Amino acid sequence: MTIYQFLLILKARYKIILLTGLVTVATAMLITAVLPRSYSATATILLNYKGIDPVTGMNLPALLMPGYMATQAEIIKSRNIALRVVDKLGMANDPEIQKKFADEGKSKEEVNNFMAEFLLNKLDVKPSKESSIIEITFKNPNQAIVALVANTFAEKYRQASVEFKVDPAQKAASYFGQQIKVLKENLEKAQGKFSRYQQEHGITNLEQGLDIENMRLNELSSQFSAIQASVIEAQSRKSTARKSSADSPDVENNPMVQKLRYDLANAEANLEVLSKKVGENHPEYQSALAQLVKMRSQLQREIGRASNSISSTSTIAEQREAELKIQLEMQKIKVLELNRIRDESTVLKKDVETAQTAIDTVTQRFSQTRIEGESDQSDITILNPAITPDKPSSPKVFLILALSIVMGSVLGVMFGFLSELIDRRIRSVQDFVQIMDVPVFSIFDENLNKPKSKLLENQAAKQLSIG
Repeated sequence: MTIYQFLLILKARYKIILLTGLVTVATAMLITAVLPRSYSATATILLNYKGIDPVTGMNLPALLMPGYMATQAEIIKSRNIALRVVDKLGMANDPEIQKKFADEGKSKEEVNNFMAEFLLNKLDVKPSKESSIIEITFKNPNQAIVALVANTFAEKYRQASVEFKVDPAQKAASYFGQQIKVLKENLEKAQGKFSRYQQEHGITNLEQGLDIENMRLNELSSQFSAIQASVIEAQSRKSTARKSSADSPDVENNPMVQKLRYDLANAEANLEVLSKKVGENHPEYQSALAQLVKMRSQLQREIGRASNSISSTSTIAEQREAELKIQLEMQKIKVLELNRIRDESTVLKKDVETAQTAIDTVTQRFSQTRIEGESDQSDITILNPAITPDKPSSPKVFLILALSIVMGSVLGVMFGFLSELIDRRIRSVQDFVQIMDVPVFSIFDENLNKPKSKLLENQAAKQLSIG
């Protein structure tokens, strides 16, 4: 089918098309007139996306979650909020509603739930995808209440958001308050145990006392090391003196021994001189000889005394070494005991510090949660309250009219083509050629008996096959 044939059919069936369109539009307008008028009001709320709590100043990363806006929309449409709205507006207190449900034997709670479902069915909540704004729209045939219900939903949602934040904070504050009492008892026990331990061990300044004892231990260690060296040296001298007293350096260096040896040498020299002058029986010789023998005896006694002195020095050094060793061991035990006391005291002190840190932390959290529990600040603001509409939101007359015209036109064309299929007519040369399947040589006007036009002749000539 060509466009020309299509236009010819529309022209021929224009009455059917026009009638169908008029009927469609009239039906739509009739339905529109019959439909009840519905009014809608929209309240706009703004959610604070700064992510900072107004009381604590802490970041709230939950506000930045992708599903946060959808979650808030679901909260607004929840039964919890709807029941609050029903209670606020006193919708369940209407005498007619109460009488109706009383006749059905339903309780007040069931009435509230019914009214909440009624409101939710008429409520539309649309969160914005690119901003932190949520639109709350309520539709109802009653023009006077739509704005009131929408604003009440917005307000109750704001109050509920505060409660959702405050209730956990109040419960946490109560919990922290109980924990503070327990932690105070733990702190008092730890402090009492630490104090008793200090009193039992007489601790005033443990670190200072330990430093003094460590210094004394180091001093005794130094003295013990020095006396050990002295004992080794004294034992060596004693051993040398025992083997040969005369060859001992200590004996040789003894002033008395040196003096006696010097006097002995002089006496021997004098005796030798006398032996050359006088005989052995001469009194002077005998006197010098007796003096020499006496001096030798004194020298031997002095050497023995010096040797004994070396042994005594060694014995004294050994005794001193034994005493220092005992003192050193006792000092080590004392220092170790002080270290043990210090370690135990450190553990007890650490328990006190841990208990103090715990109670400080819990006290801080208690103060913070208590402030949060008493706060009525919300991150939700009613940006644009709903206002009472002047015109109904539905049905939309102009939209229905436009759609009915389009639908009527489509149906009219469909019915026109359907009637054409039922009652087929020849409306052009193309129709004649297709239906009769014969060549057409010329086209004449019905009234003038003349060729209708050169255009039709040319069109007919193009489609005829001349044998």
